[in-house]
Formats: sequence, structure tokens, C-alpha cells
Amino acid sequence: MTALTDRTDDRWDDGLIARSRPRPAQADEEDADDGTEEGDEALVRAVSGAGSDGGKSSAPPLSPEALALRQRLDALRQLVGLSRTRLDGKTLAEAGRVLDEAAARRGLSPQHTVVAIAGATGSGKSTLFNSLAGVQISETGLRRPTTAAPIACSWSDGAAGLLDRLEIPGRLRRRPRETSEAETLRGMVLVDLPDLDSAVGAHREHVDRVLALVDAVVWVVDPEKYADAVLHERYLRPLAGHAEVTFVVLNQVDRLPGEAADLVLDDLRRLLDEDGIALGEHGEPGATVLGLSALTGDGVGELRELLGQFTQERGAATRRISADVDRAAIRLRPLYVADGHAGPEIGEAARTEFEDRLAEAVGACAAGLAAERAWRRNAGKACGTPWLRLWRWYENRRAPRTLAGLAALAAIGGRGQTVAQLPVEEEVTARQRVEQAVRAVADEAVAGLPDPWAQAVRETAVRGAEQLPEALDEIAVTLGAAVAVPNAKPPRPAWWPAAVLTQAAMTLLQIFGGLWLVGQIVGVLEPELMPPVLLMVAGIIGGPLVEWACSIAARGPARRYGQDAERRLRQAAAGCGRARVLEPVAAELLRYREVREQYAAVAAGGSRLSTTRQ
Repeated sequence: MTALTDRTDDRWDDGLIARSRPRPAQADEEDADDGTEEGDEALVRAVSGAGSDGGKSSAPPLSPEALALRQRLDALRQLVGLSRTRLDGKTLAEAGRVLDEAAARRGLSPQHTVVAIAGATGSGKSTLFNSLAGVQISETGLRRPTTAAPIACSWSDGAAGLLDRLEIPGRLRRRPRETSEAETLRGMVLVDLPDLDSAVGAHREHVDRVLALVDAVVWVVDPEKYADAVLHERYLRPLAGHAEVTFVVLNQVDRLPGEAADLVLDDLRRLLDEDGIALGEHGEPGATVLGLSALTGDGVGELRELLGQFTQERGAATRRISADVDRAAIRLRPLYVADGHAGPEIGEAARTEFEDRLAEAVGACAAGLAAERAWRRNAGKACGTPWLRLWRWYENRRAPRTLAGLAALAAIGGRGQTVAQLPVEEEVTARQRVEQAVRAVADEAVAGLPDPWAQAVRETAVRGAEQLPEALDEIAVTLGAAVAVPNAKPPRPAWWPAAVLTQAAMTLLQIFGGLWLVGQIVGVLEPELMPPVLLMVAGIIGGPLVEWACSIAARGPARRYGQDAERRLRQAAAGCGRARVLEPVAAELLRYREVREQYAAVAAGGSRLSTTRQ
């Protein structure tokens, strides 16, 4: 529980402006009894010197690091906006928190650096806090825990807004003793936190809340608990990316004999390295590690000098926010970075396979073969011998009288029915082919994509394929009518009239030769057997020859006609598939590429944005 030395019988000079003039004891008792907010507000103004700006001030020109951080924050904001419809709110909560906290911190005083002192029970952090302030502000003692709520000490005016953000009440805000040493820390706001391993849950909540908002942290450890699992696993390891705004202080070195302090410091550095915390040794950026004794003052001056230099750089807030963005980017990486191909897209082979499957489902190949057969059948009717055509006409007349003919008519249909109804099994098979085609192209498109975006692509493909079988059926009805309806005749080539005339001439030769021969038999004409026989033979042989030649000549046009019919049906099916499946999937992949570019802007150069402490 916090026990501030706010006693009238034992006053000490803590630099508190509100205590510069003694107050009557009765007034003190009234303020303590009523607990009005007016007294607290007056105390806040007196302590922090916030004035009317509430801790806010005009922003100076941005440094290159701050400009780079602004670009990363803008990219993160766009990334979150583009991802809201694809990712759940819990996934984006960390990124949203970083954006909110960055906006809140950038709106407050850039002239101040907020530093928290954190540590476990008995580490001596409150003693170090008082030693840096030059006066006893936070009570120390053997009873644990001593500090129950965060206590702040500000070395300059204008920090009220920052302290309001930390939710530190006015009664827990102090000023240091005005000394020459205090001048080196001007601009710093030091916060003493409760014990991070306290048995009181509220104390740990204070620690977690403030650590997420301050610009830098001084971790105080002692020789007995510097390797405590709670400290390393819960705090140091998750904050490994915040090394440049981290100080690790081994307190109570006066208790270690001889070279034991150096050995403990070396082991502490080893543990920090295992936690992933970069150490700022040899001028390199990273965490600062040093040993001191807050009780005797040994090493406190060195820490004060380091904190003063750190505060005067005025880059701690930028480095802290940059580290937060780095951590958010690392957590978001599995959601945006594909381990597969660099540019996810639907390959040409996948598109071709998809179109082939749709053409197979709509029966483009069968329709093309049917069109080819219809063309050749029409050519046979036009160029065949009259006797063969009469036979076919007779067969067609008697076909309805047979069971097979009736079944054929039922399957083909009449004028009023454009296409025959597909059997149920064929319809199910066609739908399965469409679903298989959609599934195959979706699998190709999501190869290597992160799971959320792969799921979004698959859902897009499934939505587009819901009415695709019906659309393909409509295409088959519209474009396949010329093939399915027997009365629809294919176009005739230019040589068909000549073939028909030649076939008619062969027929006339047969008729003329037959009449000539009959006339000789009845005695009307003179007997001369050879000429009429030769004419009849020429007509009988020439007719089939013409029909055979026409069938040979019709193969090419019939094949082209069938291929053209198949191509039209295939193109129509492919266009339907592109509009309903491929284009929405491509749009989803384009959206993923856009968010991936934004993520690259968020993650790129994170480690290079931090300012090196020299």
C-alpha cells in the first residue's frame, strides 16, 4: 500500500510547489476529509506547471526517424482498413492499439520523456527512484509490497497531459529537489511502479498498463532475483524488440564481495541475450546494462548521466512507437506474408484447365461432334443418289411406327422443344464437373497464401460458382440449339450446287439409258444394246462416285464447322466462368497484393528507424 510521507509533523522539502508555503493544519485536514477534485486539480497545476495547454505543445519539425515512423503508421492504418472485411477484430486488435497509442503519444508533449522504473519485490526500485529525485518521494521499507500505485516525478513543467494518460492522480505527482544534478534530467518524467510480482492483482495491472504507455523502462534487479522467471518470461522476452528504450540495472552491488558483481553482470547479460534483447555495447544500439547501489549512491551518477543524455535526445517516444510497430508487424506476418510464390495469381495453365473443365461440363466437344455429323449428314442428303434419298425417306416414314423410332423422337423432341432434357445422372455429373473445376482453380490460386486470405479466395470462388451450372445450361440451350434441333441445317459450301447438278446428271443418264433400253425392248427404237447400257452403267457408277467424292470433300468443312461450334460453346462457357469465378478470384488476389504492399511498408526498415544512443 502506498505510504507517501505527507505528514504535517515531519515535513521534508520534496520540491513540491504546493508546499512552498505552510498551510494551516485545519486546512490540510479539510482537504484530506472532503477529497474534492478541486484540490487535486490545483495540485496538478502546481506540480506539473501544465498551464492551459494540458501537456500539449506545438510540434517541432519532424526528424527523419519521425517521418519514417509516420509513413509506417500510415501504412499500418491502411493495412488495418483493407483487412477489416477479411480478418476478425481480435486479430487486428494489437495493430489498432498501436495506432491509438501512437496517435495519443504524438499528440502530447514531445519535449518530455516518460521513463518507468520497474522491478520485482525487494529489488530497491523505490530507493533508486528517490535517489534520482534527490528526495524521498516513494516510501521504502521492509514491508512488502511498499509501492501500491504508480508515483510520478517530473523534472520540468508541461507534463500534465502525459501523466493524465498514465492515469496518475495529482496527489501522486511530485517534483525533484532543485539541484545542479536535477538540471541534467530536465524533460524527464520518472514513474515508480508497484512490484511486478506482487501478490495483489491490482498492482500487476498498474504495471502492465503503465509499461504499455511509457517511452522507456528502467528494469531494476537484485543479485538474488535477477534470473526470476516472471521477469524474463512475462516482461523482458516479449519486449525484446524494445531494447533501445530499455535500461537494466543490477542494484545492491554493495552486497556482492570482490569480483562477484562483475560475474553477476555477465550472467545477467547472458540471460538478456537469451531473451533476445540486443545489448548496447561498443556503441551499438541496444539495452543499457550497468550495476549500482541505490543505497550507497555508487553508480547512480552514471545512470543519471545516461538518462539525461537519453532524455535530451528526445527520440525515446519515436523509438518506443517504432518498436511497437515492429512487434505488431511480427505478429501480423503470418497473416500477410505468403511462403509460396512471390506474386499469387491464377496461372495460364490453371486458367486453361478451368476452361477445359467447363467446356467438358457444358458438352462442347460432344456438341462439336454433333455439329460435324449434322453437316456431313446434310451433305449426304444433298449430294446422295436419289434412290438412296428415297430409301432414307422411306425409313424416316416408317421409323415412328417402331419402338426405336418413337424413343428417338422422344429423345430429340420436336419444334416446340429446343433441346432434350438431360438425364438426372448426366446433370449431376455436369454439376460435379463444375464444382471440381472451381475447386481446382481455387487451389491453384491460394497456393502459398496465408490462411485467412486463402479462405477468402476459396469463399469468393464458391460464391461465384453457386449459379454457374445453371448459367452453363442456359449457354448450352442457346448455342447448342442449332445442333440439337434436326430442322436446323448447316450452311452449304459453294461447291454443293455443282455436286447436286452432277448427281442430277448421273440420275438423268440412268433414266435416259433405261428409257432407251425399254424403247428397244418394246420395238419403238432400233435394237442397239450397247449405248443405253453404257449410259445406264455410267449413271449407276457415277452417282455413287459423286456421293463418295462429296463425302470426301465434306470432311474438311464438316470438321471446321464442328470445331467452330465447339469453339463458340467453349468461349461462351469460358466467358461465363471468367465473369463468375476467375475475375472475382483475381480481384481478391489483387486485394491481397495491395495489403501485402502495405504490410511491407509497415515492416520494412523497422530496425533502421531507431536512433542509436551514442
